[in-house]
Amino acid sequence: MTATDLATGSTGTAGEHALEAAGLRRRFPHPGGDVDVLRGVDLTVAAGELVTVAGRSGSGKSTLLAVLSGFDTGDAGSVRIVGEPVTADVPWQRCALLPQALGLVQELTAGENVALPLRLTDVPAAAVQARTTELLEALFVDGLADRYPPELSFGQQQRVALARALAPRPAVLIADEPTAHLDAGTAPAVLSQLRAHADQGGAVLVATHDDAVHALADRRLDLAHGVVARASLPR
Repeated sequence: MTATDLATGSTGTAGEHALEAAGLRRRFPHPGGDVDVLRGVDLTVAAGELVTVAGRSGSGKSTLLAVLSGFDTGDAGSVRIVGEPVTADVPWQRCALLPQALGLVQELTAGENVALPLRLTDVPAAAVQARTTELLEALFVDGLADRYPPELSFGQQQRVALARALAPRPAVLIADEPTAHLDAGTAPAVLSQLRAHADQGGAVLVATHDDAVHALADRRLDLAHGVVARASLPR
């Protein structure tokens, strides 16, 4: 992702597979016997596509997202993002993860958190400020830019974390329950940003229980017993 890409909103070429996973398996040790959380997951998400993942609690959704984004290591299978194998240090411009834990830097203000992935690249300072302001305003947290995470509600932190994930316009955006702590007044802004990122060429994968998110999706995957049990047709 270059400064030009940031300015133009370019993220990918529609139709290309930005995210590809094959045969993903993940096993965790357990006193009563190892537990296979993922048992051979295959999926693709194209540039310009928003795909949701549904499933009961404990079905493996969060584990799947962590493995896809490189925050966890699968026991078998492969993941490729824009054609490159996933590693533990995937650049923000290739893949951004919004986990349920959010992971905001407590010593940085909301504005500094959003700007962080841009400041780690060669994006000019003026463009960093413009992009940070744009996202804070779009997610209705612009009045909180100078506050630190402990001074924000969880819902406010969730929107700041989404703004940080969106800031570098990643080729792949992966989000775990991004509307779980939002009220009816703020959830539409998050929904709008998720859909807009896909419409601008990004690949978006969202694990959610929220019917409003599923309604935005191009496809829905249902995860059960560690495998994709069902996939809907494109809308």
